[in-house]
Amino acid sequence: MRKEVQRRIVSKDGHNKVRIDNVEGMVKLYLHDIWTTVVDMKWRYKLTLFASTFVMTWFIFGVFFYFIGMGNGDFDVEHNSTHVPCLMNVETLTGAFLFSLESQTTIGYGFRYISEECPLAIFTLVAQLVITGLAEIFVTGAFLAKLARPKKRAETIKFSKEAVICRHQGRRCLMVRVANMRKSLLIQCQLTGKLLRSYVTEEGEMTQIHQSSVDFCMDSSGECPFLILPLTFYHVIDERSPLAGLTADNLKTRDFELLITLNATMESTAATCQSRTSYVPQEVLWGYEFMPVLFCTTGGRYVADFNFFDKVQVCNDPALNVEKK
Repeated sequence: MRKEVQRRIVSKDGHNKVRIDNVEGMVKLYLHDIWTTVVDMKWRYKLTLFASTFVMTWFIFGVFFYFIGMGNGDFDVEHNSTHVPCLMNVETLTGAFLFSLESQTTIGYGFRYISEECPLAIFTLVAQLVITGLAEIFVTGAFLAKLARPKKRAETIKFSKEAVICRHQGRRCLMVRVANMRKSLLIQCQLTGKLLRSYVTEEGEMTQIHQSSVDFCMDSSGECPFLILPLTFYHVIDERSPLAGLTADNLKTRDFELLITLNATMESTAATCQSRTSYVPQEVLWGYEFMPVLFCTTGGRYVADFNFFDKVQVCNDPALNVEKK
């Protein structure tokens, strides 16, 4: 029997899995916002762009200098003794390329240089330094911007592989566990959820993906928690919840995706980072609760043991256990 492929909009590691097709003028749109396009490039393309920017500008202006020398007659076999070349000691395209490289990188060996009798070569040199300087600033800036993106910090935020449904303070709740994998604090943490599912309006119109807000909170009176320890966020399943009507029997047959987003501010840079994950019905466990992950050593120190981060155990609520059966 062929296993049905589970469709997802967001992967477990937070990447968008929706493919965009048949967009007219896609290349033009990407070139219109060239900065974002370059910053979002994969590293292999960015490194290629970084290297090719230097090599291509060296070669292009080397060709310009070669044609300037050719137009001035510097490469003629026979010329009079009063002839002054535009580029001294440049007789081939390779020499022109080396002169362009030495000028742009400010090496300045002194063997190849521009004579005072060739204004066009002087103008080309000035244009090269201005144009390539701007290009290098752009590419280097995009390179550094990608290195400093908060996206990398978000990769050190860990979500539990599965969500659980159990009772918390007498109410039926859906719970997820979140942890910060670095010692540096994440402050002003806010966990939000979106329930993605198909929906039929009162007029009978079918909506393929309908988004409903799923509110998560903690036992901190709504205050923004410090994500210094693994924390468990919960959503109360009541009549106002988008998950109202969810039971142990229909959980596995329901078609939905729960998108979880954590927004936080990094203590070290004050930049905002965002981390995402999603849960499908097969990843929601009914009648289970998370096992303790925080322990105290004999020396009086707290230890977060991540061997227990994703582990669950059957809860003690008889009502939920009866529903599960």
